[in-house]
Amino acid sequence: MEFEFEREFPQYFLCLISLQIIKDPVTAVTGITYERQSIDKWLSKSAVCPVTKEALPDSFLTPNHKLIHDLDGDSLREIEEIAGESEGNRRLMEESGAGEALIGFVVRRFREGRIGGLEVALRILPRVWSPAAAGEIVQINEFVEALIWALSTKMAESTKIHAVEILKITIEIADPSLQDNLDPNFFPKMLSFLQNTSSERSARAILQILLQTSTSIQNKSKLIAAGAIFAAVELEFGDREKRTSEIIFCLLAHLCSCAEGRQKLIEHAAGLAVVAKRILRISAVVDDRGMCVIEQISEIHSGPEVVAEMLRANAVAKLCMVLQADCGDYLKMKAREILKLHSHEWSNSPLCTNLSRY
Repeated sequence: MEFEFEREFPQYFLCLISLQIIKDPVTAVTGITYERQSIDKWLSKSAVCPVTKEALPDSFLTPNHKLIHDLDGDSLREIEEIAGESEGNRRLMEESGAGEALIGFVVRRFREGRIGGLEVALRILPRVWSPAAAGEIVQINEFVEALIWALSTKMAESTKIHAVEILKITIEIADPSLQDNLDPNFFPKMLSFLQNTSSERSARAILQILLQTSTSIQNKSKLIAAGAIFAAVELEFGDREKRTSEIIFCLLAHLCSCAEGRQKLIEHAAGLAVVAKRILRISAVVDDRGMCVIEQISEIHSGPEVVAEMLRANAVAKLCMVLQADCGDYLKMKAREILKLHSHEWSNSPLCTNLSRY
């Protein structure tokens, strides 16, 4: 492959055999550094240096730690500048393995507990790394841990957005078994990031991560126990963008499909009220997921206190509004069924004087 960067790329980061960015550098006795996999393959067919043609026994290959650590300095910022100059540069860097090299750098920083160069690496990574390559990450579990660690450091909010979105992509494409091996503190940490972020974009990515990683019954229970219901309800208190509210309601409906989730929603003083208030105000997705939550509460978790709370929280009044609103017939059917289910308890309320007509 012939590389044509618009500015000269630091050649000492390219393997002279593969012409790709070196991720695991080893230096031969000739003083030339190669990618380990490339030089091993070369030496399996020829015992001479591909550049100098000198005899080259494979036992004389030594790791080049200096090249790895050089990414701390000006070279990393130079790579960022090159990536920022044109789409062509970014494409060539992606093809040459820049993404994998930067992932390796982030993991090494995590192992060392050092943050030098971390922000720059996370800024560059989304530009030169294709989501399709996420499944090819050899150390994917450790990379997930490294990203969570990075989010706990004192980085700029803009860089944390990149880290969260990289984490989201990695989890989306990773083998499903990754979810079974998440760190025990994964959900508490993610909820802490969610509550502390000031970025709507970051909040959406974290909410999507929580949805993606809680498909199993075990992880759903862990997420609920970590406080996800309270966090989602309180996040919805603010002035949220439409897409953020939609993901919040998808998460609430998902968690309320089990008894622990419904109980936590009822325990929150404003839980049912927030759900009822948002129906018919934001989007069809919120209407659908909000009605799903109310249906689950009313049909499965419907003790006397819950039925009374639904009336107090204006959930019953909202059900009546749904019947009169310009919305999907299936939503009207759900509302009608819920109202019929508890019509005896609610019929004496001044808010429901015409309940019998439904």
